[in-house]
Amino acid sequence: MRIGVMTGGGDCQGLNAVIQAVVRRAAEYGYEVLGILGGYDGLLNGNVRPLTLDDVEGIFREGGTIVGTTRTNPLKAEDGPKRVLKTVKRLGIDAVVAIGGDDTLGAAVELVKVGVPMVGVPKTIDNDLWATDYCLGFQSAVEVAADIISRLHTTAKSHERVLVAEVMGRYAGWITLMAGLAGGAHVILLPEEDFDIDSVCGVVKRREAEGKRYAVIAVAEGAKPRNVEDLITVSKERDEYGHIRLGGIAQVLEKEIAQRTGRETRSMVLGHVQRGGPPGPFDIVLGIRLGLAAVDLIKQRKFGYMAALRGIEIVPVKMEEAATGKPRTVEGKLLDLTTFFSPI
Repeated sequence: MRIGVMTGGGDCQGLNAVIQAVVRRAAEYGYEVLGILGGYDGLLNGNVRPLTLDDVEGIFREGGTIVGTTRTNPLKAEDGPKRVLKTVKRLGIDAVVAIGGDDTLGAAVELVKVGVPMVGVPKTIDNDLWATDYCLGFQSAVEVAADIISRLHTTAKSHERVLVAEVMGRYAGWITLMAGLAGGAHVILLPEEDFDIDSVCGVVKRREAEGKRYAVIAVAEGAKPRNVEDLITVSKERDEYGHIRLGGIAQVLEKEIAQRTGRETRSMVLGHVQRGGPPGPFDIVLGIRLGLAAVDLIKQRKFGYMAALRGIEIVPVKMEEAATGKPRTVEGKLLDLTTFFSPI
């Protein structure tokens, strides 16, 4: 049997751990593995390379993905699904492991319908996929963001400034919530609830009245003020999955807080540093377990399924359960934690 393995969408920590585990389990079963280069672009055009145990030795510690990734949508390409099926047959690929988020897995669901044998591995630092408790890359991204937010306290206090950190998170505020809590942010703003700028400024003024002439604010890139209809964007241009490029909410807050409170305010965008660098232990172990399980799904011919973390177990679930088109968001008591340090 010949297995193809690909990564799609944005990179994250832990992808190479999955790839190494796929190759390792495949070798145990006597299977061959081809790395599909550049995500769905490679699957459309037949760009592959063989992956042996020697090729993947030790890569579990490395960030990024050795097979590369793109945001190519095979469903948008002319005769895309037919081209993918033709490529798979031409290369003698018996099954494809697709490592990705809702876009990648959503496309995989449609490709399975036309006869492409695929299984999935859920990854996204946003942690917004249904059907799995944690997505690959999320925990490592939280560790990076929390460390940065924590470090902002000393400089904010030294200069008596308000510092606003913009964290990744389009529709779901998982990273901002967890990193904000772990980093001690005084204000945590998520996409799940529109915020009132005057209330945010109220925290800054209240802290100043208490003799604390500084504040650290964590805001998700998809968060927005009340009565503002559109998300704050860097560009209105959309990728092949229809997503606009978000960014700029921290700068909006910087300006408004400075004007309304008179406090010196600075903003920063954490950006791609959150998804860069080596994975933490959680994502290494999770990646290994997901990669092994993906090959087991192939052996069982459970195409259209993905390996998911439920509690402490890795279990098979249908990919369409994850790729619902609706993100899993922060809700209930978790959402209440945004006011843990400073009620607003």
